Amino acid sequence: MQFSVIFEAQLADPTVDREHQLIHDCVEQAVLAEEMGFDRVWAVEHHSLKWYAHMSAPEVFLTWVAARTRTIRVGHGVVCMPFRFNHRARVAERAAMLDLLSGGRLDLGAGRGGTAQETSLCGVDRDRTAQEVEEALRIVGRAWERDELEHHGELLDIGPHPILPRPAQAPHPPLFLACSRTETLTQAAQLGVGALVMGFAGPESIAGMRRAYDEAIAARTPDRFVSSVVNDHFSVLCPTIVLDDREAARRVGLRGQRFFAQSIAHWYGGAGLPDEAVVEGADEAAELRTAAEQVVARLSEQDIPVRPASTAVFHADHAYGTADDAIAYAERLRAAGADEVMCLVQMGTVPQEACLETLRQWGEKVIPHFRPRGREAA
Repeated sequence: MQFSVIFEAQLADPTVDREHQLIHDCVEQAVLAEEMGFDRVWAVEHHSLKWYAHMSAPEVFLTWVAARTRTIRVGHGVVCMPFRFNHRARVAERAAMLDLLSGGRLDLGAGRGGTAQETSLCGVDRDRTAQEVEEALRIVGRAWERDELEHHGELLDIGPHPILPRPAQAPHPPLFLACSRTETLTQAAQLGVGALVMGFAGPESIAGMRRAYDEAIAARTPDRFVSSVVNDHFSVLCPTIVLDDREAARRVGLRGQRFFAQSIAHWYGGAGLPDEAVVEGADEAAELRTAAEQVVARLSEQDIPVRPASTAVFHADHAYGTADDAIAYAERLRAAGADEVMCLVQMGTVPQEACLETLRQWGEKVIPHFRPRGREAA
C-alpha cells in the first residue's frame, strides 16, 4: 500500500499575508513528506473558491515541490479538464515538461471543477464537463503514441501536430480520474485510468466503491480505453491528524473537517460562509453534528432530498488520534481495497505545527507498520 498527502490550500481568515504564508507552508509539508517516506504528494486545482481551495495553479506548485525534492512523486489531483479551464494540448505539454524535469515522477489526474463559481469564471459549459473531461483524457493518453498527435472527436478536431517535449515516462505519466460516485468509478474503469476517491464516507463506503470499480474492470472492453497503458490504481482519501495527545488530535482534526465541510457547503450548496472560529476546549464532535443538522434543515427548507452524500463530509470516523489510531484506520482502508491512502492533513483551521507533527508521526510510526524496512524496501 502506498501513502500520499493531498493539498487543497484551505485558509481560514484569508488575508493576503496568511494566504502567502499558507502556500509556503504547503511546500514545507511536501518536503517533509518526502523525508518521512511518503510516496506522493497530490495538489488539487480549483478557482475562485475562497476559504475552500487557494490552489489555483497546481502545475506551478508541483514544479516547485519537484525542484525541492528528489524521490517523492508529484500528482495532479486533479487538472480541471473542461476545455475552457485548460487547453488539452497545453495540459499535455505542461505535464510532459514537469515529468521530464522531475525525472519521471508525475501522475496526472483529471476532474470537472464543476462549481458554478468556477465555471462562471472561465465560461465553462457545465452541461458538457463530463464529456469534455473524457475527450481531454483521450487526447492526453494518445498525445505521444506517434510523432504527431491527430484527434477527431465528438467535440474537437486537431490536425497533426507534434506535442513537445515528450515525457520521461513512456508513453505518458499514469492517468487518473476524480471519483465520488459509482458512475465516475465505472467511467474510470472503462477508460482504463486510476480512481482518486475524494470522499469522507469512511472504510465501509470505500469497500463498496472498490467493489463497483472492480466489477466495472471485470466487465470492460478495450474499446473505451484512453491509452495503450491501463492504470487500475485505487487511491482513497484519509482525513488525519496524529498527535501524542489523542483528544487534542481529535479536536484539531474534527475542527478542521468542520471547516472543510462548511466550505464545501458554501460553494457547492449555497450555504453561508464557513465558521472560522477556533474555541479552545470545544466539543468538536458535537459541533460537527450540529453543522450536519444545519445542512439537513436547509435542504429540507428548500425541498431538496437529503441523501447520504449530503452529509458524508460530516462523517467523523477518521484517522484522528494517536499513531496507533491511525494505524488501525489505515488497516481498515487496506481491508476495504485501498492501493493508496491519501492523507488530508492541511484543513483550513489546522495550524502548521499540527500538520508537520502529523506527517512526522505517520513517517516515524504509521508507514513503518505497513512497510517495515522503510521506503527503500517499497
